[in-house]
Amino acid sequence: MRIGYLETFCQVVEEGNISKVAKNNFITQPAITKQIRQLETLYGTQLFERNNGNLVVTTTGKRLYEIAKQLVFDYNQSFAMIDQVKGIESSSLKIGASFTIAEYILPHVLGEFKKIHSNIDITLEVSSTPNILHRLRENKIGMALVEGEVYTDEDLIVNKFAEDELVLVCSPDHRTFALSQSVRVEDLSHEKFIWREENSGTRLLVEKMLGENWSDIINIYMELGSTQAIKGAVEINLGVAILSSLVIDTELKQNMLKKINIENVELKRDLWAVQRKERFVNKLEGEFIKFIKNYQF
Repeated sequence: MRIGYLETFCQVVEEGNISKVAKNNFITQPAITKQIRQLETLYGTQLFERNNGNLVVTTTGKRLYEIAKQLVFDYNQSFAMIDQVKGIESSSLKIGASFTIAEYILPHVLGEFKKIHSNIDITLEVSSTPNILHRLRENKIGMALVEGEVYTDEDLIVNKFAEDELVLVCSPDHRTFALSQSVRVEDLSHEKFIWREENSGTRLLVEKMLGENWSDIINIYMELGSTQAIKGAVEINLGVAILSSLVIDTELKQNMLKKINIENVELKRDLWAVQRKERFVNKLEGEFIKFIKNYQF
């Protein structure tokens, strides 16, 4: 049996679609099917079944997947480790980042890093913090750069690389806040909040800081899928929002948004660089982690 067969099997489990895996690997669909059948013959069990036209992994297939993905991971790690011992440096950096970090921090950081390592290839995946951490645990990326809550466990190495402040913003034409520099928490209950989706790092952190009664304070008027959309909605006075200070610098300078302090409330969060403990960290990844920790934001 070839390790490539197990890798193909894992991809089919993850994608749930043989034709997509074939397309991603530039091989034919029958070739994928043949590899799966050879594995089924080797293990003497059915790994997939068809259910109303959908490909469904069997119970034995699920158990094999848990072992196979680790075998494939260790196999690929062995090459990375030996290459480094031989003095062959990796030229590929695979990073996952949450939306705010990807949009407002990494363009500058990666640009500066590329000036030092001009011949490297950088792949960046962008999603919510939970999705990016899932991709890290599935070995699809080498490191995760995320904000908000990161629940450490035995599998992860978590390092703080920067700090961010969350601030309340409104339109300069806001009916009550336009002439204010600060407001009380109880004043917020009368406002229409423009908010991100439920699993966004910013939203989870604010809900935690405001406590279990946050829903009595925050009146969710609108949920939007991007920070840029939220800024636009606040600018035209549809409501107020709590946003990262990293994303509103231009709007504040151009008087498109107004920052309001919340009395006796400090909304700060750490930005995290996360890696898997058991994963071999190549020299390039190690240099990037050191670079971003020392970067002047």
